Amino acid sequence: MKQVIQTEHAPAPIGPYNQAILHGNTLYTSGQIALDPVSGKLVDENIEAECKMVMKNLKAVLKAAAMDFEHVIKATIYLTNMQDFDAVNGVYANYFDAAIAPARECIQVAALPKGVRLEISVVAAK
Repeated sequence: MKQVIQTEHAPAPIGPYNQAILHGNTLYTSGQIALDPVSGKLVDENIEAECKMVMKNLKAVLKAAAMDFEHVIKATIYLTNMQDFDAVNGVYANYFDAAIAPARECIQVAALPKGVRLEISVVAAK
């Protein structure tokens, strides 16, 4: 049985989807972008700031499901420019213990919602 996970501490969906779905012990998050849930504005001064906001949003969604980054088993990173990989990886690494870091892929895409440079989704499990 699926359960909708919703928090006001992450951006509200901008389409017909939910922030996350919990199915059994597995959480599937929707992709998060650098949208500040308080101001409603994009955090886009640089790719590092963008990534920090994305991770903050993911943290809020995980918390709403009584999880944290230690529960993440898979991450998907979408970048509009693969030259941002090192900077994103530097920020992303601060949220995971390298010894138990999740599986991950990083994909370059032509465009992302609202013109952002980065979107990340995760799968987590208890």
